Amino acid sequence: MEQDIIEAVKKHPGNKIKFAIIDVDGILRGKYIHKDKFFDNIADHFGFCDVTYGWDSADQLYDESSITGWETGFPDGKATIDLSSFRQVPWDDDVPFFLADYSAGSPSAPVCPRSLLKSIVAEAENLGYFAEYAMEYEWFNFHINPTEAGYQSPTKPQPIFEGMYGYSITRLAQGSHYFNDIFDLCEAFDIKLEGLHTETGPGVFEAAIRKDSILRAADKGALFKTAIKEIANPYDITPSFMAKWNQKLPGCSGHMHQSLKDAEGNNLFFDTKAKNNMSPLMESFLAGQLHCLPVLVPMFAPTVNSYKRLVEGAWAPTTITWGIDNRTTALRILNDKENTTRIEHRVAGADVNPYLCMAAGLASGLYGIKNNMKLTTAATTGNAYANKRIKRLPTNLHEATQTMKRSKIAKDLLGESFVQHYCMTREHEWNQYLNTVSDWELKRYFEII
Repeated sequence: MEQDIIEAVKKHPGNKIKFAIIDVDGILRGKYIHKDKFFDNIADHFGFCDVTYGWDSADQLYDESSITGWETGFPDGKATIDLSSFRQVPWDDDVPFFLADYSAGSPSAPVCPRSLLKSIVAEAENLGYFAEYAMEYEWFNFHINPTEAGYQSPTKPQPIFEGMYGYSITRLAQGSHYFNDIFDLCEAFDIKLEGLHTETGPGVFEAAIRKDSILRAADKGALFKTAIKEIANPYDITPSFMAKWNQKLPGCSGHMHQSLKDAEGNNLFFDTKAKNNMSPLMESFLAGQLHCLPVLVPMFAPTVNSYKRLVEGAWAPTTITWGIDNRTTALRILNDKENTTRIEHRVAGADVNPYLCMAAGLASGLYGIKNNMKLTTAATTGNAYANKRIKRLPTNLHEATQTMKRSKIAKDLLGESFVQHYCMTREHEWNQYLNTVSDWELKRYFEII
């Protein structure tokens, strides 16, 4: 298999390959390298400046970091290409592309999201559980504003379509070339879509990525967002995966679908003899996720903006609940047949890092299994927003981060070094927000006060 990939790269007529690592925010940080350099180092690793784990999504350095900083001189970390991630970029001359795992700091610190997920996957497989996951994204599409020198103006975005047109066949036809390119080019990029349609809102789409083994599913989730941005560019369209761009419109979800299989490929969540077809293993997995969710929320809602989406009546959960095919709960059970029985985690928005939400989801589910947890809360029927007695999700990033930072469970599941580093990055994100004067403040206070 690996030799076949090496031969495919050798035979490619171009002289370069592209590879990328994943930063804490789920952003691909990558480069082109010459094929000669690729073959010289593929058996070892490639140097990659460790500042990628010392700054935020806007390349603003963290005030403090356990990984890197001025005091260390920002040395190279080690990027190890995963040959199994090989694909070719169909809109870029079929250039060979790879993902890499990353280690930084001395001693090596486990802050690479992809590496974190791999460690939890290994734990699951040692127990005989093979996780199958998928991401489902919503995102808005905007016209590029020509008055902004070719860039979208974030203050006055103009959606490519007007009106609330969920599941619109008309809009599919009006944007057929763009829709077709998304569907076909994603598949050529080894990201097969199960479905693609408009959602309710002006210029908003939803895509469900076909399920796969969990690491490949996370790879596809991360690569999908970059692929959409690159596919959209020739159409002068700017996609946005932020969780909530307009308070009057629904937000953008990043729902995560989860199941466990045995070595023979049988769905371990399905049991026709059990209530709701939910096996005891599935109930323990679900119980673990419900138990751990309050201390892992920043893994599913990583930005200040994430919490603007988690409000009542906006098609996003606000409570620690589960239900059978209930879109008002945090965890939605789909259980009509064996092949598709799964848990849909509805807390995550489109701004999520898929490696981190999958790591948190799998680790908390395994926690329930290893502790033989029982499902002590009943399924929520009807409107989960209406029950004010149910435990609620945090309402902002600061609250969620402080809960995670203090949590022994979070450290046990994800490692103390990772939790320390990740919570530092979320505190940085919150402080950046606090130090900003918003449009709302200007409009409210500029003259009247």
